Amino acid sequence: MNRDTVLNEMTNANSVSVQFADVRHAAERIRSFVHRTPVLTCAAISERVGCNVFFKCENFQKSGAFKFRGAVNSVAQLNEAELASGVVTHSSGNHAGALALAARMFGAKAHIVMPSNSSEIKKAAVREYGGLITECEPTLESRMSEAARIQRETGAVLIPPFDHPHVIAGQGTAALELMEQVPELDMIVAPIGGGGLMSGTCLAARELKPGIRIVGAEPLGADDAFQSKKAGKFIPQLSPDTVADGLRTSLGQLTWPFIRDEVDEVLLADDSATISAMKFFWERTKVIIEPSCAVPLAAIIQRFSEAGSKNSLGETPRDIGIIISGGNVDLQALPWSN
Repeated sequence: MNRDTVLNEMTNANSVSVQFADVRHAAERIRSFVHRTPVLTCAAISERVGCNVFFKCENFQKSGAFKFRGAVNSVAQLNEAELASGVVTHSSGNHAGALALAARMFGAKAHIVMPSNSSEIKKAAVREYGGLITECEPTLESRMSEAARIQRETGAVLIPPFDHPHVIAGQGTAALELMEQVPELDMIVAPIGGGGLMSGTCLAARELKPGIRIVGAEPLGADDAFQSKKAGKFIPQLSPDTVADGLRTSLGQLTWPFIRDEVDEVLLADDSATISAMKFFWERTKVIIEPSCAVPLAAIIQRFSEAGSKNSLGETPRDIGIIISGGNVDLQALPWSN
């Protein structure tokens, strides 16, 4: 299938093959493999935003990110023959490490295609978990072609980083837990890269609390979800330019309909605001998060911290839940040290 065909299908997609029941089943399936991560608050952050902010800390998840939920949910559903053939994916970071760890738990080989400009700390994690890295040019076409080649040569099962029903269902368990832990939320916010976490969040949040506001956050330099939602059609990510390396990819065929139909609003944050929010979070909570996690906080601070501000959906909410997606940071290359 060529790129134009994929884009046409994504533009016209009106349904997805994953439901809330899949999130529930995923939660049961992965219960013994994942951490039920804590929810933290910070008075200084809540004061700045002007409402109660609750952080679902997936930076404390195994492999250091929410991605492990989708990866282990996918691997856990493979049969013996598929496990013997191994798995393959293409990823710039957190999904790579998550799949390598999940595969190791089930005794399967993990072939990981990573762009040459991927974070060294994330490459090191993949190797530590036993993943077999193949580097490629930092383009979507190169990533996909290399993964397809490995799949042909090895028979490995392809588990994409976000655009897969089992991955989306697994990612949705983070929001499911958050809604159980803080049922009074009236807004839930998650970052948008490929859209797997946001899609799973939509499934869980809409089912458990239909009136909740679902908000996505993107970097200004990688705003395909914002532009697509504004235009009412899929607009691909062509030249992402952001410090938030986990959010540089385009939406997928399964994830775009969730953004289009279920997300109430997509907020943007430039890199300066993201770095400032990341540093503020580190200083006040004493907890490490990566730049992609700081994008939602930066966007929320910008939207609600100004006196008397309102959003396009009404008054400032009382209780906001933000999913902190990961904490895999290269401490030798902190964004505020450049």
